[in-house]
Amino acid sequence: MTPPRSLTRYILVAMVLGIVAGLLVGSTLTPLGVVGKVYIQLIKVVAIPLVLFSILEAIVATDLSWRTARVWLCVIIVNTTCALVLGLALSNIFKPGVGFTGSSITLGTDVPRVSKEFSLGAFLDSIIPASIIAPFSDNNVLSVVLVALLVGAAIRHHVRSPDANVSLVSAERVLRSCNAVVGIILGWLVRLVPIAVFCVTARTVGEHGLSPFQGLARYVGVGCLGLILQIILVYPLWIVWVGKLSVREVWRVVQRPIAYAFGTNSSLATLPVTLHALDELRVPKAASRLGACIGTNFNNDGILLYEAMAVLFVAQAMNVDLSVGEQVFAALMSLAAAMGVAGVPEAGVVSLSLVLSAVGLPLEILPLLLTVDWIVARMRSVTNVMSDITVSIAVARLMK
Repeated sequence: MTPPRSLTRYILVAMVLGIVAGLLVGSTLTPLGVVGKVYIQLIKVVAIPLVLFSILEAIVATDLSWRTARVWLCVIIVNTTCALVLGLALSNIFKPGVGFTGSSITLGTDVPRVSKEFSLGAFLDSIIPASIIAPFSDNNVLSVVLVALLVGAAIRHHVRSPDANVSLVSAERVLRSCNAVVGIILGWLVRLVPIAVFCVTARTVGEHGLSPFQGLARYVGVGCLGLILQIILVYPLWIVWVGKLSVREVWRVVQRPIAYAFGTNSSLATLPVTLHALDELRVPKAASRLGACIGTNFNNDGILLYEAMAVLFVAQAMNVDLSVGEQVFAALMSLAAAMGVAGVPEAGVVSLSLVLSAVGLPLEILPLLLTVDWIVARMRSVTNVMSDITVSIAVARLMK
């Protein structure tokens, strides 16, 4: 699913109109904040089905040998760990959310939340659901991922049995259709972003003036810095040391998919261009399809780094001190939430809403982040595409 090409223009216009309205009318526009809250709630409603059907489709449609999967997973784990560490480290070092104003609950009030220290018992409790319905009613993304993995494996096992009355192709077609339906709903919501941006911007400027946008500038700066560091520090190590390729040559080839990802704000829409670039780099099709096609669901460094940074930004803005254990838990939640939402516009905001809920942080500040997410989102898409290319190159070399 790709967004309309003029959506960014509409968002910018909506932001400018919101600023003008807020400056002219003032705090009278405070009720408009309800629109932002409703919008985020709708995003949460779509997020869980999106995670479920995306993972189910990926499992049913993927046929991997254990040896190939093991190599692929090792590369992804290294990149994922680097992304999460970078996101958490930059937010702890620069503290972009400290002193931020723009949400009524950040102005010296205590935020009630549920502590989520990382321990084996707490981790198992967060994964094992009390019932099959509980993960969906509670928006528990870890439990939803577990259910999706189990159901997906069971579907593959059933359709391959002799007495199965449905084929693997039919099961894949049904799941793809379900995923497409959820994607259509998300597409409708994405097209409503300019309305939400106008209402949230007008309400924020009316209450606090332009000061919140100084904090948002720090938020955007730290997020983009982390994504750039992931691209220029982590991926060249794989390309040069493992892939035995020249960074200059790879950069010459991948400029087109990077530009396309930045323009469309979707790694999924960039997939055909990414595959063409991998073919030009002479990466075997088996490795390129594994790294790029399957990686669209499971290899999401851009989203993971952004979420790790954004969770701490929200906590700092709301005067909440997350311990090391809670930050580890947030990183695990980011990993689980990102599995099913990658490749679609506003994927970071969709999964971030699930992560904040799981960590126990309120979502009041999320609508405000929507006003500048179109900037960070493009860097997320670029990072995800570069990650897919890097994984493909590394897997191709390691499989030899």
